[in-house]
Amino acid sequence: MLNEIENMIEGFEQGKMTRRQLVVRVGALMAAVAGMERIASASGRKPVASTFDAVALNHIALDVTDVRRARDFYQKHLGLTVRRDGGDESCFMNCGEHFLALFRNKTPGMNHYCYTIKNYDPGRAVDKLKAVGLKPRRTSDRVYFDDPDGITVQVSAPNK
Repeated sequence: MLNEIENMIEGFEQGKMTRRQLVVRVGALMAAVAGMERIASASGRKPVASTFDAVALNHIALDVTDVRRARDFYQKHLGLTVRRDGGDESCFMNCGEHFLALFRNKTPGMNHYCYTIKNYDPGRAVDKLKAVGLKPRRTSDRVYFDDPDGITVQVSAPNK
């Protein structure tokens, strides 16, 4: 929510909105938050502060037994196009602004999925995950952690 307020103030400072518009928007945001808190209170649930602010599902990565066969399948049936072809080992395919990653593995299934995070910084992401008791794994600018069922989640900047 602080990011939203900061964006509104920045818009005001850049002349993109009037003072009245700023006050109305901040007031509406506060009313929405108060309403959510009342609903949560009435249901016996407390509002949860999130570790990150995910803004999009960035990509999905699948383990496949035959990368070329999978690539051809996704091209033929979903119209995906090749972004980067790694031959028998991997293939990255465009899907609008997002992508599908295919990795060769003996056992097919979900490799991981990735969310685009607002204001992503890998070092801060690792620190935040550790602070909430998760065990992040960092590879270069990529940060991974497991969900409660052991499925790997990645957080990233857009298009990484």
